Amino acid sequence: MIERYARPKMTAIWTQQRKYETWLQVELAASDALVKAGQVPQAAVDEIREKAEIDVARIDELEAVVKHDVIAFLTSITEKVGEAGRFIHMGMTSSDVLDTALALLLREAADMLIADLEALLEALKTQAFKHKKTLMIGRSHGIHGEPITFGLKLCHWYDETQRNLVRLKEAKRIISVGKISGAMGTNAHISPDIEAVVCVKLGLTPEPVSTQIVHRDRHAQFMQSLALIAASLERFSIEIRHLQRTEVGEAEEPFTPGQKGSSAMPHKRNPVSTENISGLARVIRANASASLENIPLWHERDISHSSVERIILPDSTILLDYMLARFTNMISQIVVYPERMRKNMDITGGTLYSQKILLRLIDKGMERETAYAIVQKTAMEIFEQGGSFQKAITENPKVLAHLDKTELEACFDPWQYLQNIDASYERVFGKE
Repeated sequence: MIERYARPKMTAIWTQQRKYETWLQVELAASDALVKAGQVPQAAVDEIREKAEIDVARIDELEAVVKHDVIAFLTSITEKVGEAGRFIHMGMTSSDVLDTALALLLREAADMLIADLEALLEALKTQAFKHKKTLMIGRSHGIHGEPITFGLKLCHWYDETQRNLVRLKEAKRIISVGKISGAMGTNAHISPDIEAVVCVKLGLTPEPVSTQIVHRDRHAQFMQSLALIAASLERFSIEIRHLQRTEVGEAEEPFTPGQKGSSAMPHKRNPVSTENISGLARVIRANASASLENIPLWHERDISHSSVERIILPDSTILLDYMLARFTNMISQIVVYPERMRKNMDITGGTLYSQKILLRLIDKGMERETAYAIVQKTAMEIFEQGGSFQKAITENPKVLAHLDKTELEACFDPWQYLQNIDASYERVFGKE
């Protein structure tokens, strides 16, 4: 991934140095297990542990000749440790190292993303309570509906992010699987007991029944969880972009001192953070699709998944880490304009209260179709001609035959629409 969209800690997981260090970690764990089983001398493993060094340049040099990265890695290690090197990789195949090490790296990446999500949840919760009573219009199909609050919108986002956290934790569990079962997964040359000892030492679960590899539905599930998180971030970002539109003007990203929005138009304050997140979400979705293509491999394994995973797994975890951090920073500093929100609620002349009038007329005995026709006709007149819906409905004799002016006045209280907001907050956040 390009540096522009990467943060150092996540990027460090996916360096060549770190990859080979993790391969060595797996090889040493297997060697230790073989020592305990009496199959490899302790002195040899001690010598391997003492002398083994990762030389990325040498591995690259060897791979250019042998065209096989694991063989190049093993050759490089053997060059460092000498005679003891013959005890490395006993009974194992390349994918025992590759897939088990990959599980360790993905688990670490998942832990970072979990921490990112927890930070986002905290920021969303803070803003949700801050704006619990910040009135705004709710929209469906992009058209004004009924009153909500900005805090309630953030409450939705918090709840969705909680689900994403649950999904990511489950994906982490599913991906935390190793295999030390040999070329066809049959444990023909290294016992299941050794495999179990190695996996336990590494904090992994043995793949119950493997082929030459760990099954790729696991990696696909991990990628789908990342794509869902990215899709949620895009949904939240698109909402902020809409609210920042000049003609809406209800909320906007922070615009920092010295920031400029356009090389041509000095007045511009563009939603660049949320636009950036919307764009990067597309990359992760595409990568998730590629992960599904990695599931149907030939027979006990082919290598077509390898080239794909070298791109999509590092890139997607790095991108999502960046996206979560950027969105969390933005939502923590989001600028909200309550006065503009209230002003926008009024631009439809009060027609947003139409359902309350409809239901009160029905409560008073009017047929639903009749009540709907009266309220809709009045609302359409306001829509086409302008004016006050409250005034027009209050002067309608058919309405006044069922509701007095005090009852009608109560229908235009926005908080009647939000009388149960505490229940929503309690469901999401628990009792505060």
